[in-house]
Amino acid sequence: MDQEWNDGQPIYRQLRDRVIAMILDGVLREGDALPSVRNVAAEFRVNPLTVLKSYQELVDEQQVEKRRGLGMVIRTGARELLLKGERQKFLAERWPRIHATIQRLGLTPEELLEAAKSGESQGKEHQERDEER
Repeated sequence: MDQEWNDGQPIYRQLRDRVIAMILDGVLREGDALPSVRNVAAEFRVNPLTVLKSYQELVDEQQVEKRRGLGMVIRTGARELLLKGERQKFLAERWPRIHATIQRLGLTPEELLEAAKSGESQGKEHQERDEER
């Protein structure tokens, strides 16, 4: 997880968003335990209550459940529920601005697809270089 914080949002929300990203990216899978509150607090140099608050939000949203002896565990179906919610959020909040920018710049679908392809190949090149180091 990235250790830099955005001043525009509370840290507990940023921690929550990072866990969600890890679930969506497949880093954390259904049935996996979340890292312990103490470990996360020590790693990011934040108050354990901040980590606990972010985890509690995930419990309240039914993405995570508390299991005796295991701690917080990703619930079955959490990824699908998150995908559905994040897609709706993207289409409602971010897509209108992106679409307006595309229209303003007069970009064609072909140009966008080509840019996406070249971006993917550049990302792979960076990843390969990082793995060589």
